[in-house]
Amino acid sequence: MKFVPEHLDYELSPYTGLTRKSWIAAAEYLLSGIFDNIDSIEAPVVMPRYETEITYPSKDAPMWRIKAEYFEGLARSFFISAPLIHIEPELVLNGINIRDYYKKQVLYAVTPGEKNYVLNFSDMRKLDTSDNPNACYQQTVETAALVICLWLSKEEIWDTYTKEEKDRIAAFLSDFAHANTVPQNWRLFNMLDLAFLHMNGYSIDEDIMRDHAQNILAYYVGDGWYRDGQCFDYYSCWAFNMYTAIWNNWYGYEKEPYIAQKFEENSNELMKTYPDFFDRDGFTNMWGRSGIYRNAATSAFDGNLLMKNSTVDPGLARRICSGSLLQFLTRDDFLWEGVPTLGFYGPFAPLLQGYSCAESPMWLAKALLCLHLPEDHPFWTAKENLGTWENLKEKETKVTTLDGPGLCFANHEANGITELRTGKIMKDKKDEHGMWNYSKLVYSTKFPWECKPAEDVESQQYVLEFLPEKKYHKANVTLWHGEKDDVLYRRQVFDYEMETEDHWRTVMNLADFAVPYGIFRADKIRMYRRPLRLTLGTFGFPDNGTEIIRKEKDGFKAVILKGRDHTGKEKQLAYTIMDGWSEIGLINSEGTNPDSPGSVVLYAETTREKQYGYEPYFLFSQTITKESHEDFSEDEIFPVKEIIYTDPQKCGGYGPVTIILKDGTRRVVDFDRIESKLSL
Repeated sequence: MKFVPEHLDYELSPYTGLTRKSWIAAAEYLLSGIFDNIDSIEAPVVMPRYETEITYPSKDAPMWRIKAEYFEGLARSFFISAPLIHIEPELVLNGINIRDYYKKQVLYAVTPGEKNYVLNFSDMRKLDTSDNPNACYQQTVETAALVICLWLSKEEIWDTYTKEEKDRIAAFLSDFAHANTVPQNWRLFNMLDLAFLHMNGYSIDEDIMRDHAQNILAYYVGDGWYRDGQCFDYYSCWAFNMYTAIWNNWYGYEKEPYIAQKFEENSNELMKTYPDFFDRDGFTNMWGRSGIYRNAATSAFDGNLLMKNSTVDPGLARRICSGSLLQFLTRDDFLWEGVPTLGFYGPFAPLLQGYSCAESPMWLAKALLCLHLPEDHPFWTAKENLGTWENLKEKETKVTTLDGPGLCFANHEANGITELRTGKIMKDKKDEHGMWNYSKLVYSTKFPWECKPAEDVESQQYVLEFLPEKKYHKANVTLWHGEKDDVLYRRQVFDYEMETEDHWRTVMNLADFAVPYGIFRADKIRMYRRPLRLTLGTFGFPDNGTEIIRKEKDGFKAVILKGRDHTGKEKQLAYTIMDGWSEIGLINSEGTNPDSPGSVVLYAETTREKQYGYEPYFLFSQTITKESHEDFSEDEIFPVKEIIYTDPQKCGGYGPVTIILKDGTRRVVDFDRIESKLSL
């Protein structure tokens, strides 16, 4: 059953209607589905499971892994319930008082000998046969959720424990807080554990705290973004810019004012551009790992509001948070047996990682932490506004380019969609999952990424085949160059590995720029060998009955798709190929699209026959989309008036290429000296 919003107020919230009462109802909706699967106050939060091949625990999982699922269910569902417990301490679901349940289950989780004991760090080390001196465990993650929830429900739960019970919880937390952790966003989990202990009068090693904090600060790259290990993704937003705000209030402002001030400055820097990461409806883009956390990406707004000198516009923040909440909760495929699915919308196995279990999607409840803000807080009382979207002229696109994290996002007034282009990516050449999450050429808020519909075609990715091998190669590295004269430059490397220098020359130079309804591509082949075949798929199109229209003009070809997504929303996509490409193909696929069971993927293809022949190097294409069936104009589908090459052969082998569009737009693509500024 999908969530039906109540308590609507379109004066206060003209775009979503949602109020604080609506959010409380949404939290109860989520929690009631979970508690429908809990038989008694003694039972752990272990949810029904339909996926067993990718997610944990496996059938032969060690005990600590099984216990991790217990703790993940407890801590992440507590994220939903903790604000509710403070607001409605007598809330009862499925015959269970929610406050009493979590008070009891937290004690079970930390108490050796109890059936629902989740194992402390020391006990897990004893069970771990890996002999890894740096071993750390999933439970570390959940301790951070636990302390946040104990803080949110302090009066109702933490303050009601006896001293002995508090000491028992504190000893469990201290065992994790002072132990190994993963050297990326996980440091924040240890920092919150230590801060909670300090805040409640327990001794901690302040040098360990300081070491973690300075490392977190060192991951910062600018524009509010942090490098999370190797990657840039939403962890900058639901971890670095959420947990640092809590840490500042618990510990940093008092004990480490320099670091705390930097965390606050970084959060405020994020707020300058982060609202434009979302589209006009407030939709979150499907991008990066842990997509099952969905709208948890909006928790960074709540994090900023926790800072002493917050700068985010509260009316804009609530509009985005509410829009993203509705994006997921109002779909009829969002829940399975009352619990958020292992997917982005409905179940979608290609999105999953082995570190997730059936309870992992509850992490999306970070978006609900805003319920800790009192009802008279500006987040709840300010009138919703659209920020950037209110100021865009007709068919104007606002492009934001951030060199620090290698991100470029375009807000298209014409269709209300936000499109993201990414860089600074390095994945193993066999890691298709990582490439889907990070290496797509474009990510759209209204066309979530599609996984592999065929061996030789990927959505929004190039696939290379060296003829006649029948082996397919994909770009596992994306280097960032940045924007110049409204053109974004990147480079993708196929099958990159340190051991083989030749791979450094198996590349595509990427150049693209925004047009009113999408992105125009002017990419250049730079391969060390031929003959070859290249394909480039466009966005996956949900197939719930799709009209297919083919057009040609001035030697260019286009295919237009019209249909509807799973919710019945009208969709339209037009894919146009120009110089360099030969044909547009079409694939009907099943199980590769996160929105609908069936999908259609359009793709361009071309071949180059000569090992060292001077053949066309540039590949021009355009993908435009809209949320209606209203026809694109002919000039929108075929936008090019003229392409001017430097070389007389018109292959683009050297020199700048000038693209003149029919609306008067003029873009010059010049890869000269791209080597001077490529970065990871």
